Amino acid sequence: MRVTVPRPLIVLVAALFSGYIIVLGIYSLPFGFASSSETVVAALAIYALATVAILIPDKRPRMPIWLAAFAVAIAVVMPMLVTLVLDPNREGGNGYATWYVAAIGALMTITAVRRRPGFAWFGIGFLVVQTVFWAGPDGLASLGVIGSASWVGVAHLLTNALAKAVRDSQRFAVAERGAAEWQAAQEAHLNERQFRLGQTTVMALPMLRTIQQSAGDLTAAQRAECLHLEGAIRDEIRGRKLLNDSVREQVMLARRRGTTVTLLDEGGIDDLEGDDLDRVLGALADALRRTNADKVIARTVPEGSDVAVTVVGLRSSDDGSASLLGDSLDDDEVELWLEIPRTV
Repeated sequence: MRVTVPRPLIVLVAALFSGYIIVLGIYSLPFGFASSSETVVAALAIYALATVAILIPDKRPRMPIWLAAFAVAIAVVMPMLVTLVLDPNREGGNGYATWYVAAIGALMTITAVRRRPGFAWFGIGFLVVQTVFWAGPDGLASLGVIGSASWVGVAHLLTNALAKAVRDSQRFAVAERGAAEWQAAQEAHLNERQFRLGQTTVMALPMLRTIQQSAGDLTAAQRAECLHLEGAIRDEIRGRKLLNDSVREQVMLARRRGTTVTLLDEGGIDDLEGDDLDRVLGALADALRRTNADKVIARTVPEGSDVAVTVVGLRSSDDGSASLLGDSLDDDEVELWLEIPRTV
């Protein structure tokens, strides 16, 4: 089970934290740390504007480049504004007047979370350089710059870890679907083979017993019946969904009358079920029952057509000599042409 944190809750927490930093900046004004309160208020205003801009709900998880650049620009301008009105050598420090350090840390942390770590590190890098020039290396610890950099580092690591977890979960999901489809296909093939094997056994077992009992010495009628059974077994492979008990019966009767029957299911009626399939197969069985053609070919029609099955019956117009010469198709006459509709 995967537990997810609602995005609005994350935005709310970030907004509350940013608001808290703004409150600290306002709280520091009456203590007189800054020589110009207007400059600090201006810095607070642009920070509030930047915070609202990057927290506005957006369907894109990755922050636009222009917005990331805007956040970095604020991170560059804000410390320069505030430090202009602060004294780095003030006895006892500047207290909450250095709120801008936490503000930049929060701003760059959100930028890193929204998948723009390069911009976030650039903003933190500028803060480090500016702090060293303004307050010296000791200011990195005393002003909290190291803590702000740590926030960005943690955000960067967590974002990368979550992104990798998402990619892995997607790959696992694809692999799981592939495995499920492969298993379903294998089960379908197994069921199909078992069904066809069962059908073959039912049809061939009586004749196999006859062959065993007669030690292979079959009459002409029995040999002809073996050929009919061979055709029936071939139908189970090529005919597939064109077969039901009625069609099997009529195909066998037609072959015993001397008719050559070919059934070809190429997947055109795989979408038919229930009454529609029974109606189509019933029409095919009826056509086989009524025809006197020498050859019958039943073939499914690809999906998308109004016709489900076409049935063609051909009658030879010669005494068979054309067939021996390979020209029988040119001399055959169409005795039956039937198109069985997909729906009524």
